[in-house]
Amino acid sequence: MGTVRQFQVTFDCREPERVARFWCEVLGYVVPPAPEGFASWTDYDRSLPPDQQGAAFAASDPTGVGPRLFFQRVPEGKVVKNRLHLDVRVGTGMVGAERLAALEAECARLLPLGATRGLLLIADEHNESCLNMQDVEGNEFCLD
Repeated sequence: MGTVRQFQVTFDCREPERVARFWCEVLGYVVPPAPEGFASWTDYDRSLPPDQQGAAFAASDPTGVGPRLFFQRVPEGKVVKNRLHLDVRVGTGMVGAERLAALEAECARLLPLGATRGLLLIADEHNESCLNMQDVEGNEFCLD
């Protein structure tokens, strides 16, 4: 049996803190404490060379169960569909109208945070319904 390792999910983005704070709201994650010796992340950020300020941010599951999310600034914008995306599990165990209501309710909560609604995929003989969405920088994710 192989070794189970922890992992983090890394997002390339233009505005790491903005994207991180969005995902904190989506997932109930928190911003980890600032490094030792700094009262806040703002203070830490100001201590960095100008070209490194605002270059990275993180979010973590307060329960310690979910993976850490890391957000890093990259110069290029997003131009194609993600090869990997997150499924936010809001309808687990639900089917039919109950599942659709859960997906729509979560969508309504996320739109004011800057999410964009995509295509609603209705259940078929193989898959349950899910709702495609995009985060504040256009990264695709699904409400599942």
